[in-house]
Amino acid sequence: MARPRAPVPRARSRPRLAARLAARLAPYAIEAVCGPLVEGAFVAMMVASELGVPFAYSERFPNPERGGLFAVDYRVPRALRAEVRGRRVAIVNDVINAGSAVRGTLTDLEACAARPVAIGALLVLGSSASRIAADRSIALETLASLPNNIWTPGECPMCGRGLALASGLGPDPIAALTSSPEAS
Repeated sequence: MARPRAPVPRARSRPRLAARLAARLAPYAIEAVCGPLVEGAFVAMMVASELGVPFAYSERFPNPERGGLFAVDYRVPRALRAEVRGRRVAIVNDVINAGSAVRGTLTDLEACAARPVAIGALLVLGSSASRIAADRSIALETLASLPNNIWTPGECPMCGRGLALASGLGPDPIAALTSSPEAS
């Protein structure tokens, strides 16, 4: 019988990455951290622990009335809304691409009377996160960023040519994070 393999090195690097992100968010006097549950909530929890502040999360709910590519809402559960009310909150995610989870979480935090002051991510793909932060006049802190293009299916050049998505389309972003000089 084969021995179980050791944990993947990436799993061991997450607390170090969360600590680095927490250090970047600390100057904003964060009083709570919130992360989208189906995305970066575990990173958000580690960041909250590093900062010594409460943690909350937002849940994803389908919203068929919204339509489009992002037909979902994000809501902080009723039991956690008081945790963020009136507090300076950082929205933390592992990776931000289109930004729908961060945007939805920001909207609901504002509905909770929280004061979002920063967005934090281990990795940002493309420019959506920068636009969201600029539109809301809040800070964006990330450990790494990579270019990325997002198209609707009708605008996608590969879709238009009938090409299938292939594997191996780019660098390994987690390896880039964990192999940087700051990672150790």
